[in-house]
Amino acid sequence: MKIVASKDVKGLIGSMTGTSGWIEVSQERINQFADVTEDHQFIHIDAERAAQTPFGGTIAHGFLTLSLLSRFAEDGGMFALEGIKMGINYGFEKVRMMSPVKSGKRVRGHFTLMEADEKIPGQWKFVFAVKVEIEGEEKPALMAEWVNMQFV
Repeated sequence: MKIVASKDVKGLIGSMTGTSGWIEVSQERINQFADVTEDHQFIHIDAERAAQTPFGGTIAHGFLTLSLLSRFAEDGGMFALEGIKMGINYGFEKVRMMSPVKSGKRVRGHFTLMEADEKIPGQWKFVFAVKVEIEGEEKPALMAEWVNMQFV
């Protein structure tokens, strides 16, 4: 993760802060997510039945794709403030799941800093626009406005 000085943050508003590496969304990963969330809908775990749908096979849970944002952020999408003590996920302003991620596809995240506010000295609130790209496809898997806090 890149390190940025607090004095430089405002100058990053409106710019892309990074792109993560690719992550494969394997059927094993989808099955594990189904077990953890207890969401075993056939479209995610039953290849034979899922093949009969318009998707032609199993697809990742939308929440699985969303949960990968943490990995994407750590893998180069976001930055950390110089002297950071901790960072927390503060939630989302908007999330749109736009295209399903088929089993075996690779995805990556693109991050753009939309807002940066020092709420109180040493407590920063950031809003990032995040686009999750599906390798080889035009339409993104999801778009989100992700709110994070960092404490220095």
